[in-house]
Amino acid sequence: MPDIPSQPPVPPASTPGRDNADGTTTIERATQKTEPPRLYQVLLLNDDFTPMEFVVMVLQEYFRHDLDTATQIMLKIHHDGRGVCGVFSKDVAATKVELVLAAARRAGHPLQCIMEAA
Repeated sequence: MPDIPSQPPVPPASTPGRDNADGTTTIERATQKTEPPRLYQVLLLNDDFTPMEFVVMVLQEYFRHDLDTATQIMLKIHHDGRGVCGVFSKDVAATKVELVLAAARRAGHPLQCIMEAA
């Protein structure tokens, strides 16, 4: 049976913190300031060859827009030359860009998809 010490262990003298009047030490935790991750918007660019129906399908399948919203975004792309499909963290935005570009190439369309800081 091990010997039980009669006195509690003494903390090392180099313990960071503040000594209180009752002999205890209060250790203060440094607060860390974290910033939220930067967001990126994914944009589709207009071209004269990709069918509007394909753009609507891409917006529905890869960005989960309903038919009306996808049609509105497609018309904005058609009239303004570009349109925002969604805003995501960097990794998600990059993945969506790659998925859209791969789908466009498989279908034989020159649709361009890019991401830029929001």
